[in-house]
Order: sequence, then structure tokens, then C-alpha cells
Amino acid sequence: MSVYTKVTEAQLAAWLKAYSVGTPVELKGIASGIENTNYFVTTTHGRYVLTLFERLPAQDLPFYLGLMAHLARHGIPCPSPIADKQNRLLSALNGKPAALVTRLSGAAITAPGPAHCTEVGGLLADLHLAGQSYAGTLENPRGPRWWRTAAREVLPFLDPPRTQLLEDELEHQSRHAALALPRGPVHADLFRDNVLFDGARIGGVIDFYFAGVDAWLFDVAVTLNDWCVGPDGAIDRARADALLAAYHAVRPFTAAEHDAWPVMVRAAALRFWLSRLHDFHLPRPGELVHAHDPEHFRRVLELRIRDERALPALP
Repeated sequence: MSVYTKVTEAQLAAWLKAYSVGTPVELKGIASGIENTNYFVTTTHGRYVLTLFERLPAQDLPFYLGLMAHLARHGIPCPSPIADKQNRLLSALNGKPAALVTRLSGAAITAPGPAHCTEVGGLLADLHLAGQSYAGTLENPRGPRWWRTAAREVLPFLDPPRTQLLEDELEHQSRHAALALPRGPVHADLFRDNVLFDGARIGGVIDFYFAGVDAWLFDVAVTLNDWCVGPDGAIDRARADALLAAYHAVRPFTAAEHDAWPVMVRAAALRFWLSRLHDFHLPRPGELVHAHDPEHFRRVLELRIRDERALPALP
């Protein structure tokens, strides 16, 4: 579970005195995630999520919290950071940077259908458009620069075929690094477990701690590679067409994005293959979270490379 820093009820009660959210009623660790310590917190005023940031750079945290606050003000159903009595969104708890955000309704789904993908596609486009006016700047922290660093660290663990695949794909992506595509803040990790459905509608989008500024099309590709694939990584056309059509209805794709689509879908697969390789082979000391299987996204990447014709066309 993702509780690396223990927080007691007494410590929480003392920390919450800096906020106007009432007194604590319940504190419960959240058994998911790999980056931060998370707790559900219930107080006499409402329900919240407490996050202690374990390894994200402190200078980047205002970008994430500010982006969530900005999107929430624009109607995106995402966690809204709670300011303390000194109007700070970030403070310290047990030696770690910490933030309190609203807790959203709904639950993640594991087997989405086309109707779910329609909701997700439309919301992702709304999120991109709402983020255009956000003044914060932070280049995607898991973008090409990180790919190269992570690749050097994981290559010693790979056999020759996987080494060749990784090196070839990095070289392929480097040839398309200068693509001029519409950009802005992206979620960059909009997997099924980060979208909460409340019945047929989306109750919330969570976990913005991989967000950054990047091509919007990259965000679409990341989302498609999780929401619209089967266990073997192959694309489900009905789900993919639903997601892409819903996105396009809100923010039409450009001609440049049509041309770049095959490259972006491969880039999204590469990013998550690399991150899962890194978490699997180079876990943090004392890490308690089960690392995701890197092989899933290796298969996704190989499929995207092998048969471009199988990609759903952008509307």
C-alpha cells in the first residue's frame, strides 16, 4: 500500500488546526499508487484526501496544486486543494510536503465499454481546453529527457531483444522530437484507476502528479493505450472510436495531429514501458507497492510498431 510515512490520529489532529475543516473523525491509508503517501480523511466538515509527497521535487508541487485548483474552478471534476488559514495550498507534515484536497465521488472501473470511453474522451478535451489559461509551466517530467535517463538505468537489466527494441524506439522518437503540435497542460496518466465513475457519469479525475506541459495528442495516446485495449494490448476499435470521436467533438484534431498520431501512440507506450521497467528493476528502498508488469507495455509498444494500419484513425 502507498503509505510510506506513517501519520497518527494525534498528528493529523494537530496538523488540521491550521485548516478550517473541522476536527478529524477518521483517518485511513489508501492502498494504491506508487509515488506518494495517501490517506482518506473524514472531518466534521467533510471528506478529503491527505497526500504526503515522498519524492516529487518540492519546486514542482505548486504547479500540480495550482493546476488542480485552476481546473476545478473551470468545472473539471478534479480534486480541489484546500488552503490553510494562511492561504497556503502546501504545508509540511512529519517532515514531508503535504496537501489536503477534496475527496470525489465514484469508483474506478476495470472493464470499460464504449460509453465509458465516450465520457472519458469528452472530459479529456474539456480538461485540455480549460488548462489553456493556466499560467503555470512545467515540462512533462516523464517526457523525452526522462526517457533517455531512465533507459540508461534499465538497459543493464534487459536481454538483447528488449535492448534492441528500446534503443530503436528511442532513436525513432528522436527523429520526430520537433513536431509542432497543440500544447498545454496534460494529465499524462489518465488510466482507468484515475477516473472515478459515479453511475454512468464521471464523478472525478484524480492523481495529477505526473502532469506537465506537453502535446495534447500525447495525452490522448496515453489515455487510448489504457482505456481502449484488451489484456494483450491490442486496440478495441469500438472503444477507441468512441473515445476519439468524443474528444474531437469538443476539440477537433488538427492536420498536424493526424500526421503525428502513429508516433504519439508509440511514444505513449514507450513512456509507460520505461516507467514500469524502472519501478520493477530499481524500486525505492522499503517500497511496499507491487510494481506493475513492464511486459504489458512492451507488448503494447511492439503492437503499435508492427501494424500501423491497426491504429484507429483520428476523426
